[in-house]
Amino acid sequence: MPKLTKFQLAVHAAALAPLALLLVAWLTDNLSVNPIQEATFRTGKTAMVLLVASLACTPVNTVFGFRPAIKVRRALGLYAFLYAAIHFTIFIGLDYGFDLRLVALELAEKRYILVGAAALLILLPLAITSTKGWQRRLGKTWKKLHRWVYLAGVLVIFHYIW
Repeated sequence: MPKLTKFQLAVHAAALAPLALLLVAWLTDNLSVNPIQEATFRTGKTAMVLLVASLACTPVNTVFGFRPAIKVRRALGLYAFLYAAIHFTIFIGLDYGFDLRLVALELAEKRYILVGAAALLILLPLAITSTKGWQRRLGKTWKKLHRWVYLAGVLVIFHYIW
Protein backbone atom coordinates (compact mmCIF):
# COMPACT_ATOMS: atom_id res chain seq x y z
CA MET A 1 0.00 0.00 0.00
CA PRO A 2 1.46 3.39 -1.00
CA LYS A 3 2.35 5.84 1.75
CA LEU A 4 -0.03 8.79 2.04
CA THR A 5 1.33 12.32 2.02
CA LYS A 6 0.47 14.82 4.75
CA PHE A 7 -1.86 16.55 2.29
CA GLN A 8 -3.68 13.29 1.51
CA LEU A 9 -4.02 12.50 5.21
CA ALA A 10 -5.40 15.99 5.84
CA VAL A 11 -7.94 15.57 3.02
CA HIS A 12 -9.09 12.20 4.40
CA ALA A 13 -9.38 13.63 7.90
CA ALA A 14 -11.27 16.69 6.65
CA ALA A 15 -13.63 14.51 4.60
CA LEU A 16 -14.41 12.24 7.55
CA ALA A 17 -14.73 15.03 10.14
CA PRO A 18 -18.35 15.97 9.26
CA LEU A 19 -19.40 12.34 9.68
CA ALA A 20 -17.63 12.09 13.05
CA LEU A 21 -19.25 15.35 14.20
CA LEU A 22 -22.67 14.15 13.03
CA LEU A 23 -22.28 10.84 14.89
CA VAL A 24 -21.18 12.59 18.07
CA ALA A 25 -24.10 15.04 17.83
CA TRP A 26 -26.51 12.16 17.16
CA LEU A 27 -25.22 10.01 20.04
CA THR A 28 -25.28 12.91 22.50
CA ASP A 29 -28.75 13.99 21.34
CA ASN A 30 -27.24 17.30 20.34
CA LEU A 31 -28.90 17.86 16.97
CA SER A 32 -31.73 20.32 16.37
CA VAL A 33 -35.35 19.70 17.38
CA ASN A 34 -35.68 17.80 14.10
CA PRO A 35 -32.63 15.51 14.16
CA ILE A 36 -33.54 13.57 11.01
CA GLN A 37 -33.85 16.77 8.99
CA GLU A 38 -30.59 18.08 10.48
CA ALA A 39 -28.75 14.85 9.61
CA THR A 40 -30.23 14.90 6.11
CA PHE A 41 -29.11 18.49 5.53
CA ARG A 42 -25.62 17.94 6.96
CA THR A 43 -24.90 14.84 4.88
CA GLY A 44 -26.36 16.37 1.72
CA LYS A 45 -24.39 19.58 2.05
CA THR A 46 -21.18 17.68 2.78
CA ALA A 47 -21.77 15.46 -0.26
CA MET A 48 -22.20 18.54 -2.44
CA VAL A 49 -19.10 20.29 -1.07
CA LEU A 50 -16.95 17.19 -1.56
CA LEU A 51 -18.27 16.62 -5.09
CA VAL A 52 -17.49 20.22 -6.04
CA ALA A 53 -14.06 19.87 -4.40
CA SER A 54 -13.36 16.75 -6.47
CA LEU A 55 -14.38 18.60 -9.62
CA ALA A 56 -12.12 21.51 -8.67
CA CYS A 57 -9.01 19.30 -8.46
CA THR A 58 -8.26 19.35 -12.19
CA PRO A 59 -8.53 23.14 -12.60
CA VAL A 60 -6.48 23.66 -9.42
CA ASN A 61 -3.75 21.46 -10.92
CA THR A 62 -3.99 23.07 -14.37
CA VAL A 63 -4.20 26.72 -13.30
CA PHE A 64 -2.00 26.68 -10.19
CA GLY A 65 0.18 23.66 -10.90
CA PHE A 66 -0.84 22.10 -7.58
CA ARG A 67 -0.25 18.45 -8.48
CA PRO A 68 -1.30 17.00 -5.10
CA ALA A 69 -4.89 17.99 -5.96
CA ILE A 70 -4.99 15.28 -8.64
CA LYS A 71 -3.92 12.67 -6.07
CA VAL A 72 -7.00 13.36 -3.90
CA ARG A 73 -9.59 13.74 -6.67
CA ARG A 74 -10.80 10.11 -6.55
CA ALA A 75 -10.93 10.07 -2.74
CA LEU A 76 -13.00 13.27 -2.69
CA GLY A 77 -15.40 11.81 -5.25
CA LEU A 78 -15.78 8.60 -3.26
CA TYR A 79 -16.37 10.54 -0.05
CA ALA A 80 -18.98 12.61 -1.89
CA PHE A 81 -20.70 9.37 -2.90
CA LEU A 82 -20.47 8.06 0.68
CA TYR A 83 -22.20 11.16 2.05
CA ALA A 84 -24.78 11.11 -0.75
CA ALA A 85 -25.56 7.45 0.04
CA ILE A 86 -25.90 8.27 3.75
CA HIS A 87 -28.05 11.28 2.85
CA PHE A 88 -30.32 9.06 0.75
CA THR A 89 -30.45 6.34 3.42
CA ILE A 90 -31.45 8.86 6.09
CA PHE A 91 -34.15 10.23 3.78
CA ILE A 92 -35.59 6.90 2.71
CA GLY A 93 -34.93 4.99 5.94
CA LEU A 94 -35.26 7.32 8.89
CA ASP A 95 -37.59 9.87 7.34
CA TYR A 96 -39.88 7.46 5.45
CA GLY A 97 -39.23 4.17 7.21
CA PHE A 98 -38.33 2.45 3.93
CA ASP A 99 -41.96 2.83 2.82
CA LEU A 100 -41.42 2.89 -0.95
CA ARG A 101 -45.03 3.94 -1.57
CA LEU A 102 -44.52 7.12 0.46
CA VAL A 103 -41.16 7.73 -1.21
CA ALA A 104 -42.77 7.33 -4.66
CA LEU A 105 -45.43 9.91 -3.71
CA GLU A 106 -42.69 12.33 -2.63
CA LEU A 107 -40.76 11.72 -5.85
CA ALA A 108 -43.85 12.56 -7.88
CA GLU A 109 -44.53 15.74 -5.92
CA LYS A 110 -41.09 17.21 -5.35
CA ARG A 111 -38.76 17.70 -8.29
CA TYR A 112 -35.74 18.32 -6.11
CA ILE A 113 -35.97 14.76 -4.75
CA LEU A 114 -36.09 13.38 -8.28
CA VAL A 115 -33.07 15.47 -9.27
CA GLY A 116 -31.15 14.32 -6.19
CA ALA A 117 -32.01 10.69 -6.91
CA ALA A 118 -30.81 11.12 -10.50
CA ALA A 119 -27.50 12.53 -9.25
CA LEU A 120 -27.09 9.59 -6.86
CA LEU A 121 -27.85 7.12 -9.68
CA ILE A 122 -25.12 8.77 -11.77
CA LEU A 123 -22.63 8.68 -8.90
CA LEU A 124 -23.26 4.98 -8.15
CA PRO A 125 -21.59 3.51 -11.27
CA LEU A 126 -18.83 6.11 -11.00
CA ALA A 127 -18.04 4.99 -7.46
CA ILE A 128 -18.16 1.31 -8.45
CA THR A 129 -15.83 1.82 -11.42
CA SER A 130 -13.40 4.20 -9.73
CA THR A 131 -10.61 1.64 -9.29
CA LYS A 132 -7.59 1.07 -11.53
CA GLY A 133 -8.96 -2.40 -12.34
CA TRP A 134 -12.16 -0.95 -13.72
CA GLN A 135 -10.14 1.64 -15.64
CA ARG A 136 -8.27 -1.18 -17.37
CA ARG A 137 -11.43 -3.24 -18.00
CA LEU A 138 -13.40 -0.36 -19.46
CA GLY A 139 -10.57 1.25 -21.42
CA LYS A 140 -11.73 4.36 -23.30
CA THR A 141 -15.28 3.83 -22.08
CA TRP A 142 -14.12 4.54 -18.52
CA LYS A 143 -13.32 8.16 -19.34
CA LYS A 144 -16.66 8.64 -21.13
CA LEU A 145 -18.51 7.15 -18.17
CA HIS A 146 -16.69 9.31 -15.66
CA ARG A 147 -17.51 12.49 -17.57
CA TRP A 148 -21.06 12.00 -16.25
CA VAL A 149 -19.74 13.43 -12.98
CA TYR A 150 -20.22 16.92 -14.45
CA LEU A 151 -23.94 16.27 -14.95
CA ALA A 152 -24.14 14.89 -11.41
CA GLY A 153 -22.49 18.08 -10.17
CA VAL A 154 -25.06 20.26 -11.92
CA LEU A 155 -27.94 18.11 -10.66
CA VAL A 156 -26.62 18.28 -7.09
CA ILE A 157 -26.51 22.08 -7.25
CA PHE A 158 -30.13 22.19 -8.52
CA HIS A 159 -31.15 19.69 -5.82
CA TYR A 160 -29.61 21.95 -3.18
CA ILE A 161 -31.11 25.17 -4.55
CA TRP A 162 -34.62 23.70 -4.84
